[in-house]
Amino acid sequence: MGSLFRSEEMSLCQLFLQSEAAYACVSELGELGLVQFRDLNPDVNAFQRKFVNEVRRCDEMERKLRYLEKEIKKDGIPMLDTGESPEAPQPREMIDLEATFEKLENELREVNQNAEALKRNYLELTELKHILRKTQVFFDEQEGGMHTTESMTRALITDESRTGKAMGPVQLGFVAGVILRERLPAFERMLWRACRGNVFLRQAMIEDPLEDPSNGDKVYKSVFIIFFQGDQLKTRVKKICEGFRATLYPCPEAPTDRREMAMGVMTRIEDLHTVLGQTQDHRHRVLVAAAKNLKNWFVKVRKIKAIYHTLNLFNLDVTQKCLIAECWVPLLDFETIQIALRRGTERSGSSVPPILNRMETFEDPPTYNRTNKFTHAFQALINAYGVASYREMNPAPYTIITFPFLFAVMFGDLGHGTIMALFGLWMVLKEKPLAAKKSDNEIWNIFFGGRYIIFLMGVFSMYTGFVYNDIFSKSLNVFGSAWSTNYNTSTVMSNKALQLNPKGMDYAQTPYPFGLDPVWQVAPLNKIIFQNAYKMKISIIFGVIHMLFGVFVGLFNHRYFKNKMAIYCEFIPQVIFLVFLFFYMTLLMFIKWVKYSASATDVVYSEGCAPSILITFINMVLFKAPDKNTGDCLPYMFAGQSGLQKFLVVVALLCVPWMLLAKPILIMRGRKEAAVSVCIETLDDSGTQAGQQPAQQQGGGHGHDNEEMSEIFIHQGIHTIEYVLGSVSHTASYLRLWALSLAHAQLAEVLWNMVLQNGLKQDGWIGGIALWAVFAFWAVLTVGILVLMEGLSAFLHTLRLHWVEFQSKFYAGLGYAFQPFSFEVILESSSSSSED
Repeated sequence: MGSLFRSEEMSLCQLFLQSEAAYACVSELGELGLVQFRDLNPDVNAFQRKFVNEVRRCDEMERKLRYLEKEIKKDGIPMLDTGESPEAPQPREMIDLEATFEKLENELREVNQNAEALKRNYLELTELKHILRKTQVFFDEQEGGMHTTESMTRALITDESRTGKAMGPVQLGFVAGVILRERLPAFERMLWRACRGNVFLRQAMIEDPLEDPSNGDKVYKSVFIIFFQGDQLKTRVKKICEGFRATLYPCPEAPTDRREMAMGVMTRIEDLHTVLGQTQDHRHRVLVAAAKNLKNWFVKVRKIKAIYHTLNLFNLDVTQKCLIAECWVPLLDFETIQIALRRGTERSGSSVPPILNRMETFEDPPTYNRTNKFTHAFQALINAYGVASYREMNPAPYTIITFPFLFAVMFGDLGHGTIMALFGLWMVLKEKPLAAKKSDNEIWNIFFGGRYIIFLMGVFSMYTGFVYNDIFSKSLNVFGSAWSTNYNTSTVMSNKALQLNPKGMDYAQTPYPFGLDPVWQVAPLNKIIFQNAYKMKISIIFGVIHMLFGVFVGLFNHRYFKNKMAIYCEFIPQVIFLVFLFFYMTLLMFIKWVKYSASATDVVYSEGCAPSILITFINMVLFKAPDKNTGDCLPYMFAGQSGLQKFLVVVALLCVPWMLLAKPILIMRGRKEAAVSVCIETLDDSGTQAGQQPAQQQGGGHGHDNEEMSEIFIHQGIHTIEYVLGSVSHTASYLRLWALSLAHAQLAEVLWNMVLQNGLKQDGWIGGIALWAVFAFWAVLTVGILVLMEGLSAFLHTLRLHWVEFQSKFYAGLGYAFQPFSFEVILESSSSSSED
């Protein structure tokens, strides 16, 4: 439990491992996840380390597994994930894994190459089939005298036809092929321009899409046939076809030859279809077998790689038979780590036991706070501000209560809090199946990671909703209102400015048992005035208590680190300054609540005589007397208030030079006394002549000491100014609790009056339909604006109050996190990066 309030005690250790047992021992430590290794070879290049070849082998195995994974996902085959984490294989098992992956990769690549070749052949035969069919249609139309309607047609007209001379028979050549449909218009234009219109083009679309064998995409193509005269045009046409990546196929001139070729093509297509099916079946069987073990293979390879990466941080001794490592270890887990090392030695069959020695060091150890699934999210909020210094007080356990409570002060609504609490409770109850899905949606992962925070924020908001007696901008009359009206209905409806008299029969003289009286919900004129006064005061009260608690948490830090100077020169004046000014102001609020009331029998304690807390505090700081012209009212709340306030302000002001000067002066005196004692000891030991040299050395460092003292004074001055001014600004900053609570309540009221109330006013079956539609619209706005957007706003303001107003009183946050060698962390980061 101590590590919850303060980080674990850490120790720097030196680890000696026999080379044969090092792999197994590091594997056991990776499963344990409690050791952070230091790099003992910082100047050695990564490619020059001892186990670089093993790391490369692991990289190659990972590449092959990623290839298999890509092929499995391409076929939509589910990969078996049992959730178990197999142990890291022994080094000798790497050869078997490499052989297995090599065999699978080669077999799969060979199958893919064969399948691609078969698909390419199948595509060519399919295109040839369409060419034979379409060209047959072209020739049949020509023989039947049918007219063509192509976008680009031109008769081959010779000069003799233009002059009217008779022409002899013309022998035309032709080529046929297929081209991508989107390239056809440009293809036509190029043929027209390059051949100057001396070609005749016919084209027809292939209705069904064809599969590209290289990537599996569906493409749309068209069949074309080009008629021309002469070898020169033939060469030119073929070059244009080649440039547009059109595929040309042989097409016989005789109809009988075309029919025979078509029959042969159909036979070959059927055979290829059968062979392709068998190839795909074989590929599927290979991938299904691989999918059963792929997750485990990934885990094994990544564990091996992580072990060798860690072994590269070690040093070899002079005998080249022992590996030396340095690591940070939690003291509470020292025995557990030794047991894991012995277990690793036994697994390796080594007879030399490992040695784990603690080392003395002046380095700051890493900060390690043990967390579970409940406290992890709260600790993450603290670490986002800064990792705690070593053994510094951890704000996380206090934040578990204060964070959702301050959030609820701003978000107080029983209905909205219930929605948030139910959402958080659903994620908590379903956390195992939800975590197993491993979604890559960043927003969902943020919500799921903070499920316990969301649940607590919802529960606390329900509590403050009860206190405010606010549920979707309406009130619950659970215990019966203490107020009643003696006016008739017509008087109430005609006069909106009527007020109930708390001295008479209108008030039962006993307050509502819990929270605000529901009568305030129907008070249109002074409801906001009353709630503002109440919420502003409780905001200041909570803020001063929160800041005082932060200052007292700092006392635990000073006592733990035995910093008596900080206690006397910082803690005591800080507490006095905060208590004598701002805590006194909160006491005045309680005195005002207790002593003054509308039903008081003494006129001096009636509601009209209640002084303003703000004006009283301003007069107190300015040493200004209150207004004497108060009639029957007293200028002060209690006897001796004037003298007490002057005393409190004077003492609080004296705390400012106390915080500013006490610590630097004590440090300066301590250094002078230490320097004098050193000089006296030197003179006693070495004599007068020998003692002149240390005195000269001291004189030479006098300027450096002055620089250090000036830095101390500047540093202390900055902290003093920050604390004094911060006490004022931070107290005012807590008014955001009132401001956001008011905004949230007003938004909820606007949504009710402007949206849902319109649906409730309708009658009949039309009113039912209208209410259904209006309620849906109101529910969407409520969840989207009041729960999500207002909830996010209140969350950020609560985070700021903890980071700035609370943690600045005691939390340095200058440490660095403990990052142990853990297979669990490595596998999680690897899986998330592979999904991205």
